[in-house]
Amino acid sequence: MIGVVVPVHDEEACLDDCLTALRAAATCPLLQGEAVSIVIVLDACSDRSQRIVLTHAMQVDRRWRLDCISVNARNVGIARAAGARLLLQRGARWLAFTDADTRVSPSWLSAQLGLNADAVCGTVAVEDWSPHGRHAKALRSHFARSYTDADGHRHIHGANFGVSASAYLRAGGFAPLACSEDVVLVAALQASGAHIAWSAAPRVTTSARRHAKARGGFGDTLLKVVAALKDTTRLTQN
Repeated sequence: MIGVVVPVHDEEACLDDCLTALRAAATCPLLQGEAVSIVIVLDACSDRSQRIVLTHAMQVDRRWRLDCISVNARNVGIARAAGARLLLQRGARWLAFTDADTRVSPSWLSAQLGLNADAVCGTVAVEDWSPHGRHAKALRSHFARSYTDADGHRHIHGANFGVSASAYLRAGGFAPLACSEDVVLVAALQASGAHIAWSAAPRVTTSARRHAKARGGFGDTLLKVVAALKDTTRLTQN
C-alpha cells in the first residue's frame, strides 16, 4: 500500500483542488491497482477544511482511501509525522508528502516509485504569479533564472517528497519542527546511506500565495525575493 500525507491548517480555499488532483494520482493506471491511502492531517483548523475532506471521502472506491486526523500543534513537522505514523501502522510501504496548496500530477506517485530509490526529492512549478501583483513578472523571471527544474537539482520540498517506509524509519522520521522539517529529514536520510533521487519526474504545481503558512518555507522565500525586488526598485528610482 502507498500512503500520502497532507498537513492542513485552514486551507479551505485550495484544499478541494488538492484532493481532486490526489484522487487522479491515486487511481493512476500505472500503479496497477495498488491501494493508496491518503491521510489529511488537520492541524488546528477552524475553517471548512474538514468538511471538504469528508465530501471527497464519499467518492472513494476500492483503489484508494481518504480520511483525516486532527492535531493541535500548529507545527508542520508534527503534522507530517502524525500522518506518517498512521500510514505505517496500516502497512504502507511508501510514503508520499505534499501540501494543501499544491496540485500533484496524475503520474506523481507512479513517477516516484519508478525511480527505484529510497527517497525522492521532486521539484515544484508555479503557474499563477498574479498574487504578487505588479511584482509578478519580475518574480516569475527570477524563479526561472534561479530555480533548477531538472534532474540532478538539490531542492527539497515537503510539497513533493517521497520515501520508502524502511528508509523513513531508519532516518528517524520527521522532527517536530515548524519549518525545514523536510530538510532535516533528507539530511538524516543521507547520513543513513539512503539512495536519494533528485528528480523532476514527479510533477506538482504549487501556489505563489502571499500569505505564507511557514516562515522559511517556499512561500516565505518568495516574499523575501519580492522584498528584495522592492528594495532594488527604490534604489533605482533614487
